[in-house]
Amino acid sequence: MSNDPYHSPRYPGGRRGMMFVLSSPSGAGKTTLSKRLMDKNPDIVISVSWTTRAARPGEVDGRDYVFVDEARFKDNIAADGFYEYAKVFDHYYGTPRAPVEEALAEGRDVIFDIDWQGARLLAEAAPDDAVRVFILPPSLRLLADRLKKRGQDAADVIERRMARAEAEISHWDEYDYVIVNEDFARALEEIDLILHAERLRRTRRPWLEGFVEDLFAERK
Repeated sequence: MSNDPYHSPRYPGGRRGMMFVLSSPSGAGKTTLSKRLMDKNPDIVISVSWTTRAARPGEVDGRDYVFVDEARFKDNIAADGFYEYAKVFDHYYGTPRAPVEEALAEGRDVIFDIDWQGARLLAEAAPDDAVRVFILPPSLRLLADRLKKRGQDAADVIERRMARAEAEISHWDEYDYVIVNEDFARALEEIDLILHAERLRRTRRPWLEGFVEDLFAERK
């Protein structure tokens, strides 16, 4: 059981964790925001996706992604081992079920760094657990500049990513919350506020029912 402040010491059943989903077009800041949010809330765990693409410089297997070959990925599909999966730029990406379900049952929140398709499938699979936040760039010009400054992709790949960014942004209104990442510190603060407000939802704190029953019992 998590020991976060949203559990009641009188009712140790605590609360169920949530799927805290962050999505954005590539380069809009969701990965950095996810990492900083976890720094502020060390009780959060991150959902580590599986992928069939090769690791990029600096990426670590098991931390950034679980890097697998296509055969193993497809075996896990056949075993219903993913909440969702998709093929993007010739590579597969998927969200594994087992570690997420274990964390939620323990009352731990799980953060997801996934695209709109994955977010939609998660919300369909677990509507009571998913909270979706979309991060918008302040402008497409700045987004293109960020991708170029990374120095990781060729010009044609950047063009493909920009086309995909516009397609992803068109799904902004499917999300529960939308943040414009014009000022990083402010965007981080707003996302942190969303996290804590969602932890206080009545439906995520089942111990309240027993608490209220005890309140009434005091007058008997």
